[in-house]
Amino acid sequence: MAASMASTCCHVSRHGACILRGRTSLRLTLGCKLHCSSPALNGLLYSLNKRGVLKESFPEDAAQDRLPRLLQSGAQTAYCGFDPTADSLHVGNLLAIVGLLHFRSAGHHVLAVLGGATALIGDPSGKTSEREPMSADAVEANTRSIRESIQRIFANHEVYVRDGSTKLGTLTVLNNLSWYKNWGAVDFLSEAGRHFRMGTMLSRHSVQSRLKSADGMSLTEFTYQVFQAYDFHHLNQIYGCKIQLGGTDQLGNLMSGHEYIHKVSGEEVYGLTVPLVTSSTGDKLGKTAGNAVWLNRDKTSPFELYQFFLRQPDASVERYLKLFTFLPLAEVERLMEQQREDPGKRLAHKRLAAEVTKLVHGKEGLESAKRCTNALYHDSVQALEEMSDDELQELFREAPFHELLLEPGTTVIDACRRVHAIPQGPRGYQMVSDGAVWINHRRTDKPEQLLIPKLHILSNGLSLLRVGKRNFYIIKWLAL
Repeated sequence: MAASMASTCCHVSRHGACILRGRTSLRLTLGCKLHCSSPALNGLLYSLNKRGVLKESFPEDAAQDRLPRLLQSGAQTAYCGFDPTADSLHVGNLLAIVGLLHFRSAGHHVLAVLGGATALIGDPSGKTSEREPMSADAVEANTRSIRESIQRIFANHEVYVRDGSTKLGTLTVLNNLSWYKNWGAVDFLSEAGRHFRMGTMLSRHSVQSRLKSADGMSLTEFTYQVFQAYDFHHLNQIYGCKIQLGGTDQLGNLMSGHEYIHKVSGEEVYGLTVPLVTSSTGDKLGKTAGNAVWLNRDKTSPFELYQFFLRQPDASVERYLKLFTFLPLAEVERLMEQQREDPGKRLAHKRLAAEVTKLVHGKEGLESAKRCTNALYHDSVQALEEMSDDELQELFREAPFHELLLEPGTTVIDACRRVHAIPQGPRGYQMVSDGAVWINHRRTDKPEQLLIPKLHILSNGLSLLRVGKRNFYIIKWLAL
């Protein structure tokens, strides 16, 4: 759907002919026209372009006149689609959500469309092979999870991020299965299919790249652009939606929607793309690339999300502050100036990580991320005591978790052996004596020492046991 992010370079003229153009041409068209026009006229688009949130537009001339005037004329409706091919969105999708949030903050209405139907087909854009088929039950479960995630992010933005002086537009989360489930294949092709031309469909970058591959492209994938185009038409007819937002690899699908709507109803609609989000090595972030940083807590904890942005290279921080946060640009510039004056404090990195974590996981999620950071990197016993069982398991995701009865007379060696942290017999005893065991960030070298509350057992009933440098064990002590 429109939230995926890769590259494309195909532009379709008003007459439907396909002309290959460089992405640079489209990018310069959008950037130049928005910068050279009056900021007062462009408003939202001018601001998004200054932040780098917008990359390309379709039709090209929309960026200069028609779309800015439409947005200035009153509240409009924009949409972005998300195919539930996993049970969580990821950082690669987050920029599209941020785009919707900017539209909503400017008083426009936004639609988040979940592809309960199109996920069963599979978007070929940016893919080198066809997706594995998904069951209807899996897609339904993923749809529920992603709906909750999107609603959570929008709620966090409203409560913790936005400027309270502005009037927000509405958010509506839809599932495109609701308008496809009663369609028959013959009826759908009879109504929608007749408006598509094979030559134009074959010319799409996503289609061309797959046709040249060893695996080729299935008929199912080939029809994906028809369904996404019909989605735009449906939303235009029912919700008055005139703007579609998507990743750069969605430009061809945006064009298909524009053409279809123009043929069927004559309505003027517009497409906007957001830039590609890549890792420090230049790889696209996402589940297909295998490097996804997820937006659901059970897959990527608030601590892990916080650390992901905290560890961004210096060269990316200013760009990411503009893209992923809602800080005024003047404040971003002040942060970068402070960072240049004292790079060691990493103030810009910390603010970036905090703002994104707060948007995705709320204030509690940000506090959790900071507690985990202090517990892991600053050896803070207080932070350990303040952590919940869930936070500790999130922080040490690979660490075994044990619930043990706290029997009278339990010693350090007993605890280590009961969780199988050391070998049985003299070798394990010697490891403790040699100082290889740490409990709650404190080295312990007395195997027969009784466990002491507040030292070995924190006030929350937890013990963090470490053997060597990397082997962690979490113990939850249960009273007799």
